[in-house]
Amino acid sequence: MGADGRLDLRAVPDAETTPRSAFLTSVGRERSRLKTFFASRLVFDPDLSAEELRGFSRTVREIEWLLLVLVLLYHAVLTPDDESADAIAMALFLFGAFVLSFHYLNFYRRESHWKLAIETWVMIVFITWILMYTGRLESPLLNLYLLVVIASALMLGKSTTFLQMVLIAACYLWLGYPERNLALAVTSYVTTLTAQLAPLVLVGYITTMLANDIRRALIEIKSLSETDVLTGLYNMRAFAVLSENIARQAERYSRPFAILMIDSDSLKAINDQYGHEAGNRLLKLTTRCIQDELRQSDLVARFGGDEFVVLLPETPCAGAVQVAEKILKAIQTTPLPVRGQNVPISASIGVACYPEHGGSVEAIKEKADKAMYVSKASGKNRVTLYGYRADDRPAVAAGA
Repeated sequence: MGADGRLDLRAVPDAETTPRSAFLTSVGRERSRLKTFFASRLVFDPDLSAEELRGFSRTVREIEWLLLVLVLLYHAVLTPDDESADAIAMALFLFGAFVLSFHYLNFYRRESHWKLAIETWVMIVFITWILMYTGRLESPLLNLYLLVVIASALMLGKSTTFLQMVLIAACYLWLGYPERNLALAVTSYVTTLTAQLAPLVLVGYITTMLANDIRRALIEIKSLSETDVLTGLYNMRAFAVLSENIARQAERYSRPFAILMIDSDSLKAINDQYGHEAGNRLLKLTTRCIQDELRQSDLVARFGGDEFVVLLPETPCAGAVQVAEKILKAIQTTPLPVRGQNVPISASIGVACYPEHGGSVEAIKEKADKAMYVSKASGKNRVTLYGYRADDRPAVAAGA
């Protein structure tokens, strides 16, 4: 707990305190961290969201059914010999059972990179099995490998796609070896296999590059939709989503939180006297002053115009007022440099808390907004807690 009564979320002690349990906990945490780093950075695409993983899982399921349908059509139309027909039927049965268990029987409930990777590996095994009994490298189904390459490039990133390509190349070597003429020169054999693999490599490379470009564009669009362009803070759309999550946790575990409404007192005067470019620099400076006094777990957004909103999780009223005072002091002591002079700036801040002033984010934000207007009506440059008159504590004027 900090001096201002706020829970420091970065300094929560471990539940186990004995030396042995602490050591085991540390080892487990480090192992989990390394596993996550390996999975999310070295092998898989780290930018996929949970929603994207669910969407890709549906896509993989459709690809798997497509594979089954194509092989069934081959089995029905070309009528392979009895031995091949039995092997293909067995492969269809096992692959169909795998698809059902993964997607319909909840055998693997959680969508993840590993689930998608396992499914692509099983598809490679299934396709290789089918090719063994349909002509090996002369099989009309040889290009089914393209489905796996494209799916991997779109979903799992460059590293995984490269590993899939290595595995497919090994399958090509294995499928082609029995047909190799022993008198054929090694260089000719390698050249033939390279020519057969080249389309797969080209498709994998192009698809991976396109997928990366599309994903970068989508991330940028998402960022623009959630942040204020001028200050880089969350906009109110993002704030509404994130604040509701914090409010639900606070209600569930009976924990406090507070909201600050901050209005820059100086923006209109600076815009009028020095122009809008100076006003924009004022907003950026105010943003920096606010962020410097917040924890990583706190949430700040631009409310609109010259107003900002801050949500402080795990913060009672007393702690929230102290944070507001620190922000006000930081703004007061950070003048705006304009045309060779330092222009003093100030802000009016309103504070409201959960559960004292309401049971929802919107209700508490409304109370904080009212407290902010009390600060402005009382001479600006001060902090007011909702429910207090401007001349009562903890309403704090400049220099108080």
